Amino acid sequence: MQKYEMLILLRSDMEEEAREAELKKYADIVSSMGGSVEATDKWGTKKTAYPINYKSDAFFALMTFRAPAPVVKELDRVAGISQDVLRRMITKVEEK
Repeated sequence: MQKYEMLILLRSDMEEEAREAELKKYADIVSSMGGSVEATDKWGTKKTAYPINYKSDAFFALMTFRAPAPVVKELDRVAGISQDVLRRMITKVEEK
């Protein structure tokens, strides 16, 4: 299985419980499709470089996981239709 990182920007005005549920949703997708989540780093609320949907700050989180390739497509699809996600980026981590 390949190692990936998913950087996700959530709305900063979300409640803590809703934010945790949103992040858990993506970890559950990875687990249910045969992958494993190695870490979820919550960077907190930060200013964005430019306004996204008229918002100038967002909650940043970085999830590191190992999974088969179809998981990436599903994560991108689910994050793309979520109202709480401002931006997402999934990259493959090159291992040495």
